[in-house]
Amino acid sequence: MKPPKVRDLLEQRGDLLQLEALTGDVGLDREIQTPEASSPGLVLAGYTKRFAAHRMHILGETEVTYLASLEAAARRRALETLFSFDLPCVVISKGQEPPADLVELARAKGVAVIRTRLKTAEFYRRLKPFLDDVFAPSTSVHASLADVFGVGLLFLGKSGIGKSECVLDLVERGHRLVADDVVHITRRGNDVLIGRGHELAQHYMEIRGVGLIDIRALFGVRAVRQQKRIEVVVQLDEWDAAREYDRTGIDGQTTRVLDVTLPMVTVPLNPGKNLTVICEVVAMNHLLRYGGVDSARAFNDRLLKRLAERRQLQEYLEEDNE
Repeated sequence: MKPPKVRDLLEQRGDLLQLEALTGDVGLDREIQTPEASSPGLVLAGYTKRFAAHRMHILGETEVTYLASLEAAARRRALETLFSFDLPCVVISKGQEPPADLVELARAKGVAVIRTRLKTAEFYRRLKPFLDDVFAPSTSVHASLADVFGVGLLFLGKSGIGKSECVLDLVERGHRLVADDVVHITRRGNDVLIGRGHELAQHYMEIRGVGLIDIRALFGVRAVRQQKRIEVVVQLDEWDAAREYDRTGIDGQTTRVLDVTLPMVTVPLNPGKNLTVICEVVAMNHLLRYGGVDSARAFNDRLLKRLAERRQLQEYLEEDNE
């Protein structure tokens, strides 16, 4: 993924962040290299050893007031030190008027100076979601994604195995389609995966023999949603009599997507199997486990307890010689 440009920030978040470019078109094609933004800090006072020049730099009221307090020659030296680094851009917060030297040096160095009417803290708060989103790791998979009882189920399987038909049946039973055929996945933070459909194909499904159908038009707006957190992967496989499938669920399967570990359930398909009900149970079982109830482990503990009780009874009877 290519880093966003300063121009992208203005075009996509210009209204939300209340931005105006004080240097016109200068520097708008510079790339923003990191999802972090900061103030220049002590670099204005001449200390540059730990200066993170690759970040966006925001000059708040403290920085602008400090520059205004300096004599003209000292202010010029401070700004020359700042612009000796390869900065993505400089943002002036709170609608302040920047020193004339700042705009002049920025133009000479090809660095954009942008002003926002927002206070510094509010600007940081609104800027962070944009930077987090554009720098978030992402991938696209051939899959279907549905919201079942509030649980995001990602359906995987080879082409034609029935992923779309399964999700269509779930929608007919009152659940919600998120994406079909292609799911774009983005990682938020360390362990949250958000799935969404392609913007052009959103809420359309391809059903072999029928063609493309519009789920929102057929079932209403409540049958679809724009995005959903992915919580369980459902792998659909053709039935293989020679394969051993998990029958207890004690040692659950997992898979990794974008370095995030997700629980996975493999469902073998054979004629007559009610796949929709199984998927509903997968979602409800995940909710139970999330609430601290693990049916498989509870049954296993109950079985081990019963065996221990019988063993103790057998030992007692073996020692009873009367």
